[in-house]
Amino acid sequence: MEKREKLGSRLGFILISAGCAIGIGNVWRFPFITAKNGGGIFVLLYLVFLVIMGIPVMCMEFSMGRAAQASPVRIYHKIKPQDKKWRAHGYASLIGCVLLMMYYTTVSGWMIQYFFFMITGKFSGVTTAAQVGNIFNEMKSAPWQMIFFVALVVALGFLVCSFNMQKGLEKITKYMMLALLGLIVVLAVNSFTLDGAKEGLKFYLLPSISKMREVGTLTVIVEAMNQAFFTLSLGIGSMAIFGSFIGKERSLLGESVNIASLDTFVAIVSGLIIFPAFFTYMPGADIRQSAGPNLIFVTLPNIFINMRGGMFWGSLFFLFMSFAALSTIFAVFQNILSCVQEITNWSKKRTCVICALCMFALSIPCVLGYSVWSGFAPFGDGTGVLDLEDYIVSNILLPLGSLVIVLFCNHKFGWGFKKFQEEANAGKGIKVKNWMRIYFSYILPIIISIILVYGVISPFINK
Repeated sequence: MEKREKLGSRLGFILISAGCAIGIGNVWRFPFITAKNGGGIFVLLYLVFLVIMGIPVMCMEFSMGRAAQASPVRIYHKIKPQDKKWRAHGYASLIGCVLLMMYYTTVSGWMIQYFFFMITGKFSGVTTAAQVGNIFNEMKSAPWQMIFFVALVVALGFLVCSFNMQKGLEKITKYMMLALLGLIVVLAVNSFTLDGAKEGLKFYLLPSISKMREVGTLTVIVEAMNQAFFTLSLGIGSMAIFGSFIGKERSLLGESVNIASLDTFVAIVSGLIIFPAFFTYMPGADIRQSAGPNLIFVTLPNIFINMRGGMFWGSLFFLFMSFAALSTIFAVFQNILSCVQEITNWSKKRTCVICALCMFALSIPCVLGYSVWSGFAPFGDGTGVLDLEDYIVSNILLPLGSLVIVLFCNHKFGWGFKKFQEEANAGKGIKVKNWMRIYFSYILPIIISIILVYGVISPFINK
């Protein structure tokens, strides 16, 4: 087995971990869910649940990784070797990461394609939303073109991971994340100058109890819990792996706060970009009708083609989106690579080649789901392979895995609160306090269980 690598700096750890959490869901899901659930009141509840739920689970996942100094498939072997029942979650984490990448590679390919569409003038002469929609539909129905970009994403991801971690993943992620943060600020400042900025920001940032009542108080609360939980991609070892690459200089609750803050910053600022533009160029339109991919690939390009300098701003936006997508690709590929290496004892280069070939092959069903297999609709009309893969990961594996982590870290039949607390509190920074034990052990599992049940049944009750 090759010597275990280490990250070279605290900044590298924070940016890589944040890059894993920051993804395309921050940009297209967060604004849509916010609009659907009353605007500012949803944002407020989201922030509350992020603090009381997302950050604690992230701290636990980091703690397990750092204590074990191993990938998710070997964490339980190291922390509690005498108890084999927990090990199934380690292998489920690997499966979850693979399933996530089976469709994330396709969507990442879309982002890169749209960046090229913008800079090469694909939208020149396009004047209507219908024409924009046709470009998106033509892209999805061209499997060979999509396969090329999926292959590009997979090859680029494993190429970066094949290098020494400090010179490859850490160095590239640092530059890419700093560029991402710079781009999103520039885009937000531009949105503030638009005519609809005041109206858009009022809807987005001012909480309204009446709007929450219109939607349904319970619905808004559950959706806020749901978004706060899923935004950090917890439960499938995505954070544990990076915990295993760091030392004990800093406490992990404090580091979790820093990473969650970066992730939230991107989500919030994405709304600052989208809402002013939407209220400026699509007055009277319902953003709730622009759910999912259409918000990014139809609604926003329609805004850009009507905006002064729109192709420039559109190019910057999709460059930002490509960076957001690739930051997650690099981080999750590193998790997959580390898991497979620890299972097989293969060299890093051999593992990269084999994983790249397998990942490319496993990504093909999602690509074909928009052409050859377009008749496959697991949740009714308008759904496909991507929706099924996302349902398994987001609605089942993420909350179920997080529930396992919380139970393992806080009860005697697992690792136990004291051992978790000792690991999390090693180093300088915010500490896990004794009074948190009751909340972590009993209340937090109930919240996650609600999210799990809601996620499992939601496709069938929200038709």
